[in-house]
Amino acid sequence: MKTYLVGGSVRDKLLGLPIKDRDWVVVGSTPKEMLDKKFQPVGKDFPVFLHPKTHEEYALARTERKTAPGYRGFVVHAAPDVTLEQDLARRDLTINAIAQDEDGNLIDPFNGQQDIKNKVLRHVSPAFTEDPVRVLRIARFAARFGFTIADETKVLINEMIKAKELDHLVPERVWQELEKALATPKPSLFFMALRDVGALASLFPEVDRLFGVPQVAKWHPEVDTGVHVMLVIDQAARLSEDISVRFAALCHDLGKGTTPEDILPQHIGHEARSITLTKNLCQRLRVPKDIESLAVNVAEYHTHVHLLFELKPSTILKVLEALDSFRRPERFQQYLLAGEADFRGRPGYEDAPMPEIDFFQRCFLAAQKVDVQALIEQGFQGLEIAKALRKERISTIQRIKENVDYSQ
Repeated sequence: MKTYLVGGSVRDKLLGLPIKDRDWVVVGSTPKEMLDKKFQPVGKDFPVFLHPKTHEEYALARTERKTAPGYRGFVVHAAPDVTLEQDLARRDLTINAIAQDEDGNLIDPFNGQQDIKNKVLRHVSPAFTEDPVRVLRIARFAARFGFTIADETKVLINEMIKAKELDHLVPERVWQELEKALATPKPSLFFMALRDVGALASLFPEVDRLFGVPQVAKWHPEVDTGVHVMLVIDQAARLSEDISVRFAALCHDLGKGTTPEDILPQHIGHEARSITLTKNLCQRLRVPKDIESLAVNVAEYHTHVHLLFELKPSTILKVLEALDSFRRPERFQQYLLAGEADFRGRPGYEDAPMPEIDFFQRCFLAAQKVDVQALIEQGFQGLEIAKALRKERISTIQRIKENVDYSQ
């Protein structure tokens, strides 16, 4: 029985990154022997055990083969005769197929160290095609590490797309990978990697169709809507670690991909189209409801941030109410972050002043402080209280507008 450190922990160590979890492969053992050594079984589809002291995962060396066309599972063979090289051969990428023995020596049969040095993502074997999730994973690794995808791996992915292998992806797995990609420092690399291999149209058609769609150059120096959205999600990542904010930034302009050609580069009514497309995307991927609701709010009201100084006090209050800001002030802050990312997601605007944010904050805080109890003491009852509260909040916002220095 021999144990080897494998996978992400070895890769991250070579990259000089912090190691979060350590996974081990056990060669030359059996489930009975692992149980005799007090390891705790946790694997259902193949033998995985938790170390009795460290609680780290130890998996018996195994091979895998797909059971049928499409993504319907694998036949797993885990036995004492499976070698370390055979186990590493079933892994997705060469950078993930490096092992380290108990003495610290590296076993690297597929030259993963060289690919790490060259910053290249390369499949280990043609078995890469047997799991379509690997297309999402390789794009996520491109975003996480800033690596490029090897040409031969692009060819393989194109074959998967032509064979409609991506049609077999489970929605929850797609969302899981998207969520992890959005958590990277530069999420745009994930989408650009998918676009580079031809998979973006299959996986996220709403995003793919944004590329090549023009916008008014006066307001969007980048012109291309797809480029703008990529800049926006990277700005969202710079401003906040909140996945909800980053996802809302991704969805805010989806409607521009369906703007009638005869009105381009204007995008009249794109907010309503963005709402519909965002809801469809969330339903397809089974996005958590709280994340979806913010994305829909941002899709509907993101232009209000940019036009804030032109809005009536009643319209400003309408946005605050639609966001449920007075009960959930954190939702308003998320909305502002997404709006700021939208503003900064344009060349030359990355660090430009944005007084609208401070003004919107002041409007919200002042409206929030309106005392309901004082209205009740004035004799308002029932529905009259809500009307009076709204009227007072509008008046409060109006007073703030009257004191705004628009020259800033």
